[in-house]
Amino acid sequence: MPQPDVMEKLVSLCKRRGFIFQSSEIYGGTGSVWDYGPLGVELKKNLKERWWNSMVRSRDDIEGLDAAILMHPRVWEASGHVGGFVDPLVDCRNCKKRFRADDSKIKGTPGTPDAQCPACGMKGTLSEARQFNLMFKTFMGPLEDSAAVVYLRPETAQGIYVNFLNVQQSTRQKVPFGIAQIGKAFRNEITPGNFIFRTREFEQMEMQFFVEPDSAPKWFEYWKAQRMEWHRALGLSENRLEFHEHTKEELAHYARGAFDVQFDFGGTLGFQEIEGVHNRGDFDLTQHQQFSGKKLEYFDQPANKRYLPHVIETSVGADRTTLAALVNAYREETVEGESEGRTVLGLHPSLAPIKVAVFPLMKKEGMPEMAQKIAADLRKDFRVDYDDGGAIGRRYRRQDEVGTPFCITVDVDSVAAGGPGDVTIRTRDDLSQVRVPVAQLKAAISDLLSRDETRATIEALSETWRRV
Repeated sequence: MPQPDVMEKLVSLCKRRGFIFQSSEIYGGTGSVWDYGPLGVELKKNLKERWWNSMVRSRDDIEGLDAAILMHPRVWEASGHVGGFVDPLVDCRNCKKRFRADDSKIKGTPGTPDAQCPACGMKGTLSEARQFNLMFKTFMGPLEDSAAVVYLRPETAQGIYVNFLNVQQSTRQKVPFGIAQIGKAFRNEITPGNFIFRTREFEQMEMQFFVEPDSAPKWFEYWKAQRMEWHRALGLSENRLEFHEHTKEELAHYARGAFDVQFDFGGTLGFQEIEGVHNRGDFDLTQHQQFSGKKLEYFDQPANKRYLPHVIETSVGADRTTLAALVNAYREETVEGESEGRTVLGLHPSLAPIKVAVFPLMKKEGMPEMAQKIAADLRKDFRVDYDDGGAIGRRYRRQDEVGTPFCITVDVDSVAAGGPGDVTIRTRDDLSQVRVPVAQLKAAISDLLSRDETRATIEALSETWRRV
């Protein structure tokens, strides 16, 4: 079933509510470079922490790494990026715009009189295709000459490969084991776009799993299943996720197999890659061993043999997966008995930038003071927003729009002399409410947030907590 195109509405919401801004906007912006605002940085941080916890902290066979962005230029020669990391580029001599030569919107063969520019429509203005390297080049040191050339890394994986033995020997890990890292990468894309889907500066979450050669097919299947399950656990709808197997034409020359986890972004974008799972064989360690002149073999003591491990790679786009979570979560609903509908980001509670919002029903009778005290106490454990501006319904709507899963309201009964000291917890997804004693608030919120489901309800709260 085709998914609706919500991208335009999502871009507007992200700017208005502080998720994502265009970089250097006051100067007209920088093409396909984006800044994460106060809520966006929390959302992306929560996503990265969830990945790190699943990959590193919850396992004993994967180690963490934070490799430098700037690396020795020979690294990129060994990896093939200097010679082969290119896209075919054509220019329009009329409108001065640039396109990939294989852009489906180009009619005819670039460089011929019949070729038509997809932007301005002119014929015969497209140049012949030329190869364009996607790496950003800069210089290290005071002189800008060929000996000082370095590159901003186009991927994080190479930092893992060159540190394979450093990590293995320092941690005394035995194959099979993995190395994981999260970091920035840079690609001088010719045709970036679709909001944060394809950008020139982006963040990757990569794990390279080193295995004995004969066991690589088994581990490849294992990591395929693991990674798809991880995306489902984020709350991404099952009917919007699928595997795409690389064809012979798509497969890298060294790869033994490759699958993409694809998410349906809706509209014209449709199903697109958010993660790659690859059986890379021993290509990477072989290349770095050859170019560096350093032995990178693993010594298997029980088997008394040395070998270059094969690599199973899992590579997630942090920005793309953040966008997938936003697209998946966005919905517009009508509310029974209300003239205005509501916009909701139904984010998984673990991803939500704000976990709890606290409201005083009115600005009197001690309600603001009690609400502020509750907010301050909960901030020790959760990201909390305090809001006392406007009607209570509007405050709920503001929190729904940014994905806050739970709202706490302090009312007259909460502060009444001799009263129960209860407050109301209201859930974002099903609008249900429950009265909870203030003394049990932290436990109640922890209970709700700990559930690994998208639509956490309050029905599982203790029977001692009274319904509204």
